Amino acid sequence: MKTLFELSNKDVKYVIGLMSGTSLDGVDVALVEVENNWIDTRVNLLGFIEYPFPTGLKSLVLRNSVKETSSVEDISQLNFLIPQIYAEAIETLCNEINFDIEKIDLIGSHGQTIHHLPNPTEYLGYSVSSTLQIGDPSVLAKLVGKITVGDFRPSDVALGGQGAPLVPYFDFLLFHSNKKNRGLLNIGGISNITILNKDKGQNNVLAFDTGPGNMMIDILMQRFYEKDFDDNGAIACSGKLNEDLLIALITKDNFIETEPPKSTGREYYGMEFLLPLFEEFTDVVSEDWLHTVTKFTAYSVFRNYEKFIENETKLDELFISGGGAKNKFLYESLAHYFEGIDVKVIDEIGVSSDAKEAICFAVLANETISGNPSNIPRTTGATKPTILGKICLP
Repeated sequence: MKTLFELSNKDVKYVIGLMSGTSLDGVDVALVEVENNWIDTRVNLLGFIEYPFPTGLKSLVLRNSVKETSSVEDISQLNFLIPQIYAEAIETLCNEINFDIEKIDLIGSHGQTIHHLPNPTEYLGYSVSSTLQIGDPSVLAKLVGKITVGDFRPSDVALGGQGAPLVPYFDFLLFHSNKKNRGLLNIGGISNITILNKDKGQNNVLAFDTGPGNMMIDILMQRFYEKDFDDNGAIACSGKLNEDLLIALITKDNFIETEPPKSTGREYYGMEFLLPLFEEFTDVVSEDWLHTVTKFTAYSVFRNYEKFIENETKLDELFISGGGAKNKFLYESLAHYFEGIDVKVIDEIGVSSDAKEAICFAVLANETISGNPSNIPRTTGATKPTILGKICLP
């Protein structure tokens, strides 16, 4: 405990941030120099890698994210296997940038979400909400020998929140402007947006999941091409818009029209969402599927802006991060919908779009050990601000 107290009082820390999302390609690892905390936070990215998951892990995690095919034995094993992979990834990054692993002060790990049920349901006579991220941070703390903060979402869910999105607190600390209204759109498997009004403070930040990101695009790529993703959106770009399919997607999707706070995941936008449409639209060629679903992904973001954001905050700038920032066709589709708003990739203001979420969890870990609440109740729906995560000692 003395070590934890001393660490919390250090002005400058070397912090590892880990993020493995719904794409399940691997884990993003960032080494960040973090100075101070809360509104005085300053970050300097020292190194970043995307460490690939071993063959078979993606399908195993997917199988255990669905109740019909999950196994308690698999989940138990994965909960200990994933920290081993994270530890390898940390060591690999340190070796690549020639950084002494012993100088690491702290690790922040999101873990791997396998199920997310934030909306209360009746369960054995109780009202229960839940979320489950595997990759136990206490195992990682022991393997690397460093204080580790993980499992950030349950604290917010326990207080009636969605447990997501968690990035808005980080967005406010690093990107709030007094001159322009900014939107920060992260496109992973799911898309989430943070709205930073130039005239408002942290408690008024608006953020929520808007709907699909890369998830449905990746499902189509697997189904039609046996590939993990549409590189640069090239296949989508080669296709044509199928109006009937687009209307069917919009009609089917109730989440887009749901008022925030809200969050979603593979439970909604997985294969089950698309299966009825595959059966109905058998005559649509694969490239037109990609084109239309990519356009629908962009539409879903804009529809949320139009319905829930624009009346309060008219955006001047929209910065895109995450894997979707690499999809040129998706980027162009967003720019078309957000006509008159300056749409950019977040790299243009000096932050790596690839590394942003990993950096975020390094900062959130620093906030936790500094004793700062890092959820924003307006964005998650929690009853109050709270300190997030579990602090695990080495």
